[in-house]
Amino acid sequence: MFAPEGVDLEHPNVARVYDYYLGGRANYAVDRVFGERALERYPFVAPAAKANRLFLHRVVRYLCKQGIRQFIDIGSGVPTMGSTHQVADEIVDDASCVYVDNEPVAVAHSRILLEEEDVTGKHDVLHADLREPDRLWKQIEDSGVIDPEQPVALLLIAVLHVTQPGPNGEDIGPQAVARFRELLPEGSYLVITHGTADDVPDKRKAEMAEFGKMYDKSATPVIWRPHGEIEEFFGDYELVEPGCTWTPLWHPEETGENAPVIEFDSPNDSVVWAGVGRKP
Repeated sequence: MFAPEGVDLEHPNVARVYDYYLGGRANYAVDRVFGERALERYPFVAPAAKANRLFLHRVVRYLCKQGIRQFIDIGSGVPTMGSTHQVADEIVDDASCVYVDNEPVAVAHSRILLEEEDVTGKHDVLHADLREPDRLWKQIEDSGVIDPEQPVALLLIAVLHVTQPGPNGEDIGPQAVARFRELLPEGSYLVITHGTADDVPDKRKAEMAEFGKMYDKSATPVIWRPHGEIEEFFGDYELVEPGCTWTPLWHPEETGENAPVIEFDSPNDSVVWAGVGRKP
């Protein structure tokens, strides 16, 4: 696969490895070697990634039914296993979506997908960084796809457990999300999924610690936060029932007819904590 300018092919990238876990093709040898090694040691990763993706599908369906027509998918990754706009377009005919990623491969593939589907007038792709909320918000406004005066759904799916280093190396993910909460218009929704070792089986907790260490050597280290810290991302937003929970448990009635069945011995084997908050 051709590598866009600026792509680091010396280190695995979390977006491209995630694509590999989902069975996609937008990855390189360095990502596949990493992914194969991870799945050989920690086979729980693939079903957890797929359950996370199915949560995205369900939340888009749910929010469309709540009247949301605008989606901002930050850290959207590559278009694998059903993208946000594809799910929304199945439900309504007037949805708009802006994808945001700082990985050139993800951006390039997303643009190709929108062009192939001839939907570039309804949806857009931005090469941008969530660590610069005000600049990103301006880019979203300039896209012309999103009306900043109307409610939107801001999606942060499996993004915040990827370390977001600031100028001094500190993780500024919480600071960035707090600013996004301020920028979102009333009636908007904030959607978050985040890997966690909190309240998982002891064996899985140990595996997640080892799995996390693998990413320490990559270009995108990860951090597994406890439930309480994840829920703090929502600030004073009102959590949609059933509140924060494991990905398979959030509104399972919104599962698509042709969705693959992902089975876990227990919901906490999915290792991803998820929630949706509404700005009052």
